[in-house]
Amino acid sequence: MGLKIAVCGKGGVGKTLVAGVLARLLARDGFKVLAVDCDSNPNLYMTLGIPEEVVKNVVPISEDLDLIERRTGSRPGSSWGSLFRLTPKVDDIPARYSIIGPDGVRLLIMGAPPRAGTGCLCPSYAFVRELVRHIVLYERDVVVMDMEAGLEHFGRSVARGVDLMLGVTEPTERSMLALKRMADMARQMGVGSFWAVLNKVMEDEADWARGKMEESGLDVKAIIPFDRAVLDADRTGISPLDASPDSPAIRALVQLKDLVEEEFA
Repeated sequence: MGLKIAVCGKGGVGKTLVAGVLARLLARDGFKVLAVDCDSNPNLYMTLGIPEEVVKNVVPISEDLDLIERRTGSRPGSSWGSLFRLTPKVDDIPARYSIIGPDGVRLLIMGAPPRAGTGCLCPSYAFVRELVRHIVLYERDVVVMDMEAGLEHFGRSVARGVDLMLGVTEPTERSMLALKRMADMARQMGVGSFWAVLNKVMEDEADWARGKMEESGLDVKAIIPFDRAVLDADRTGISPLDASPDSPAIRALVQLKDLVEEEFA
């Protein structure tokens, strides 16, 4: 069974940078990697180095109403109270709908899971929930998931199948407090290991930020320095791993990858 990694954090803290670069670095070490973009603004493709023209016409799985109707027997939004399959067929989705990127990483653009409790979205929610469950529990490759902010859509059975959750935070009180809450929720749900990753850290902030995290009981496994090369790569639409492969941020992510392999792979 492959290694399952989920990357979480508040919006804008650098989840996608960590998920995308880590996925490619693991692939370069010989692992078969499936990267899953679960964000409501899916742009993991850019960090993976997949050209925009390749993905511009791709509909996220959570928004593919025709696919969801075929698999659940009900079209989202069609009517209240319609019957649909709670456990639709999903085992072929990663192979059929993923895109091959640099270093052989497969990308599945999931989109944000719909929230439960809204009647017209029930078929979508059931489909995405079952697909996430299948990917975490049964996908045999290494899986790196760039999560939507928050863990509410993460069922307990799925959470227990995650080997490692990487919580990404900026060195700010608000961001670190949000990460502490996510870590507490992840532990309650049965996530195997939770590692804190500090991102965009200025040199004079590192010791203070690490101390704040450790006071909260969080294990800081990586400190990624503020790196203008990452900003420049984002502005030009180039993967930072391709634009500046030896930049300080990338070197920190290589060290994080080594720790992951030592601990799990």
